[in-house]
Amino acid sequence: MSEYNGGGYPPYNDNGAPSVQQPYVNRESYGEPRYYDPQGAANEYSYQPPVRKSSAGRKILTAFAAMVGVAAIAVTSIVGYRIVVGKDNITPADRRNNNISDTAVENKGIDPQTASFSRSDLPTLEQLAAPDDAMKIPDIISKMSPSVVGISCITDKGIGTGSGIVLSEDGFIITNAHVIKDAQSISVVLPPYYGNNNESQDDLTYTAVNVGKDSQTDLAVLKIDRNDLVKAEIGKSSEVQVGELAIVIGNPLGLDLANTATSGIISAKDRTITVEDITMKVFQTDASINGGNSGGALINAYGQVIGITSAKVASAEVEGLGFAIPIDDALPIVSDLMTYGYVTGRPSLGITGADVKPAYSTYYGIPQGFLVKTVTPGSGAEAAGLKENDIIIAIDNTIINGIVQLNDVKNKHKPGDTVTLTVYRSNRKININVVLDESTGEEASVPQGSQKEDDYYDRYNDYDYYYDPFSFFGGF
Repeated sequence: MSEYNGGGYPPYNDNGAPSVQQPYVNRESYGEPRYYDPQGAANEYSYQPPVRKSSAGRKILTAFAAMVGVAAIAVTSIVGYRIVVGKDNITPADRRNNNISDTAVENKGIDPQTASFSRSDLPTLEQLAAPDDAMKIPDIISKMSPSVVGISCITDKGIGTGSGIVLSEDGFIITNAHVIKDAQSISVVLPPYYGNNNESQDDLTYTAVNVGKDSQTDLAVLKIDRNDLVKAEIGKSSEVQVGELAIVIGNPLGLDLANTATSGIISAKDRTITVEDITMKVFQTDASINGGNSGGALINAYGQVIGITSAKVASAEVEGLGFAIPIDDALPIVSDLMTYGYVTGRPSLGITGADVKPAYSTYYGIPQGFLVKTVTPGSGAEAAGLKENDIIIAIDNTIINGIVQLNDVKNKHKPGDTVTLTVYRSNRKININVVLDESTGEEASVPQGSQKEDDYYDRYNDYDYYYDPFSFFGGF
């Protein structure tokens, strides 16, 4: 093991075999169609808040108000300048005398109201955000860099990359569930701390096993075969205050920029965001989070992990908006994933399916809701008589239009509770009482646009045959 110098991986050996970790060529730059997502972009979560449309009248009113504001500021500035010049009589020579320190003010009896100060005497943002007993930022980065690893996945879209945090010396690593979504194989790339000057990125790459993942909380646990990892020190997210120092370490835009550190503050706590039909409670930070940072560490001023970076705002008009899962919320999920491979205590209907989108609802004259595609043998749904091609339109008298609303009501119950499903079947509406089981793994609806998705509509029992006018566009 060599001493970590905070830099990147050693350069590749041109005479050796090509590295499997080198990124795909961006074919777009050569005028060819792109067959793969760029590294750090595949499976990336991007939070896109809804855009509010403004009317033309509102735009005109806003422009008029801005003009009035500019005029008022100009008039105020002129008046203020005349008052200051006439009252204080500051000369150019006085303006250049800006090197008076706080000590000089106290010791020499200089009036603080008329003295000017050097900008070099002002504290930095990091100094203001960090407590008195905080570690220095270089020390924090040196401490935590060995505990943040790279994640590389081969998917049908190419190679996706992300970040991970070392949970234990014997190879358990936490990351985001979306980082390993649809992965055909998963690798963990250790930082240069674990190698020597002659080892490349490939030498520090290990095949990883997916111990368990939970899309509902966007968390996953991986395992590699190595026993000398540097475990990350875990802090308490409950003690985090808005405005305190926050440092992010991860692998933005791929593994070539491994162990990149950015700094900022905690912008807000207890934010609720929805990304790809998943609702999460998160921290908000202005420390830079980019594609590939997902699964990395959000760190406090003592070099402790307080969050797991999960999402960014994807907009050219927005800066400094990133989100992280609080570590206090993550640890119970991680513990269940390590012990059982799934999250215990969650209710299950025992079905999978897909949302009936408005286009299908209008075209076929069927209600919006959740279309049942499979019923798990031995589940409460099967025992209650729920069938394939049933459309669930309400649960406990709450009307739904898809899986999100269905889960919102279901998850308020616990295993063993009974829920009432209102189902549309063969042009009539019926109520079915289902006893909830305990979920022993992920029950996800089939992704919209996936292979054979339209076949389920083709088998809908109200229709013998239909032509799908939307199939050309890949479905809805």
